Amino acid sequence: MQATSWCTSERARKVVVSLTVVALTATAIHWVCWYLLGDFVVYLIVAVIFRAIVPLAVLVINVVVACQVRRAATNAAANLGVQPHHQSTSSNSVVPTVMLIATSLIYLLLYAPQYILELVMWLIEHRVSVETYVVMRKSFLVTFSLSTLVFAYNFYVYLITGKQFRSELRKLFCRCF
Repeated sequence: MQATSWCTSERARKVVVSLTVVALTATAIHWVCWYLLGDFVVYLIVAVIFRAIVPLAVLVINVVVACQVRRAATNAAANLGVQPHHQSTSSNSVVPTVMLIATSLIYLLLYAPQYILELVMWLIEHRVSVETYVVMRKSFLVTFSLSTLVFAYNFYVYLITGKQFRSELRKLFCRCF
């Protein structure tokens, strides 16, 4: 009953439009501050908020959603008076749970360190030795290189955890060859 009032197509449209407007506004602020004004402080604040704090919040929300999905599956079985089969419970709730948490965690681990390290480097730039700064700069370049993997990780998470995705992919490649 509650799900039907919360999960409507109109509400989904409003959420998607709102998120798009927020993302475009943040990007505009980011570009204006960095490229036009040269204000590195605002650039760093926007970068840390949207590339470290937001992914962490998404991870926490996804963990809560995963816990609620598992609890609902358990309660549904108890309310119906039947014991769920181990296989159906694992295929219906564990795989999406693993995929949801894995994608959020990988996003956070790949994207956030670059901007956190950049902020730390900016804050302590003149307070450390040249050798320490060089090591931090090399670490930043490594984290920057790893952050570019964020654009390809979903495919591998789905490949590892999604049985249906693997079978559809296999069918696709079998048709091609």
